[in-house]
Amino acid sequence: MSSKILLVEDDPAIATVIKAALADEGYEVDHCESIERRDQLIAAERYDTMLTDVILTDGDGIESIGAVREAQPDLPIIVLSAQNTLDTAVRAAETEAFEYFPKPFDLDELVIAVRQSIASRGTNEAATGDENEDLPMVGRSRAMQQVYRMITRVLRNDLTVLVLGESGTGKELVAEAIHQLGHRKSGPFVAVNTAAIPRELIESELFGHERGAFTGAVAQSIGKFEQANGGTLFLDEIGDMPSEAQTRLLRALQSGRIRRVGGRQEIGIDVRIIAATNRDLKPMIDAGTFREDLFYRLNVVPIELPPLRERTEDIGPLARHFLHLAGEEGLPRRQISDGAVKKLLTQPWRGNVRELRNAIFRLSLLAREDVIDADTVHEVIGDIPPDDHTAGSFGFEGALARWLGAINPASGTLYHGALAAFEKPLFEHAMAQTGGNQVQAARLLGINRNTLRKRLAELQIEPDQFVHRK
Repeated sequence: MSSKILLVEDDPAIATVIKAALADEGYEVDHCESIERRDQLIAAERYDTMLTDVILTDGDGIESIGAVREAQPDLPIIVLSAQNTLDTAVRAAETEAFEYFPKPFDLDELVIAVRQSIASRGTNEAATGDENEDLPMVGRSRAMQQVYRMITRVLRNDLTVLVLGESGTGKELVAEAIHQLGHRKSGPFVAVNTAAIPRELIESELFGHERGAFTGAVAQSIGKFEQANGGTLFLDEIGDMPSEAQTRLLRALQSGRIRRVGGRQEIGIDVRIIAATNRDLKPMIDAGTFREDLFYRLNVVPIELPPLRERTEDIGPLARHFLHLAGEEGLPRRQISDGAVKKLLTQPWRGNVRELRNAIFRLSLLAREDVIDADTVHEVIGDIPPDDHTAGSFGFEGALARWLGAINPASGTLYHGALAAFEKPLFEHAMAQTGGNQVQAARLLGINRNTLRKRLAELQIEPDQFVHRK
């Protein structure tokens, strides 16, 4: 079923061009030139996205967006305007428009924004099977909207992207979306989990090897770089890559050429690199376990995925989406009550979206009724164990233990690396607690004021930012 778009544009030439471009993408487009007619169509039809000019025949397209929000609250709106001023851009942002395009605009970028706006709506329609299969990302929270906007900005270029986020937040989905919606979509998408490859085989896996290059190399092998030629190479868990492989990867990114293990000939490659990690790479750089120059080569466009606990408004749509997927995979088709969703909101979801997906599939399998209620959630998933709230699990000691377990420091670097990661937030906390009063902050820390001043300067902490102003 094709998506339906409402175009509100009083310039016939522009309207014709936009309608043709959207029709070529398979969208159904309704067009009108006035606010009055727009409101009539909005009342009669449900649309997936609306594009609107600002200056219309009977009023201001931005000022009247409130009426659209009342009729269809979750409708993504893209604002088009020849009034290319900062004021217009700000007004569009204040209405929470999905995107703003000053005229003249790039038609391809507009089509991409339309595609992304439709995908951003989440899955209220998921139970009826209308979810976007090409971009299986769900969420209408403000945090996810920012992720969608960042994705749209890298679709028509080959800038290297570094996807950051906890395990289970959907980093590979971001990489797939960039590939599927971008200009390399006709090429291969090759994903490799660097943490799952034995240390001694990772270079062969990435760059390939020649016959006889090492014991067991009985034939030539093509590596992931060559397999992804013309497309996208996704390097997951890049923080787990051994230092020697980091050096070769950096050289390949700089030169655009690789050499198979045991080979003499350099091979030109044409790949878009997307890397991902659930680690904080900066402490690893300080500890000497991750190359700083490789970090800057990868971190051209960072996209940070929020953990599920920071976008709880997406849990309901995600749950309904996963119930639909469970039904598609042969499990009983279920619905979920509002009470059950509220129960899901109380869970910590330390495994993020992946954990929620597994829980919903389990609920779909084990529920005794077609509608999953709060009691069923309690029975199948249970409550958070009381000891999960202890300091050992969520407090400083637990966080420090997890951080130490996540790094692989070089000999002699652990002490200074840990201090570098810990000291700055400690001093910032002391300054925040005392409202920027350096005498009180020094007393809180148990150091003298001169030492405090020196460390603030060395850590590049600006004291004035903590001063409470009336």
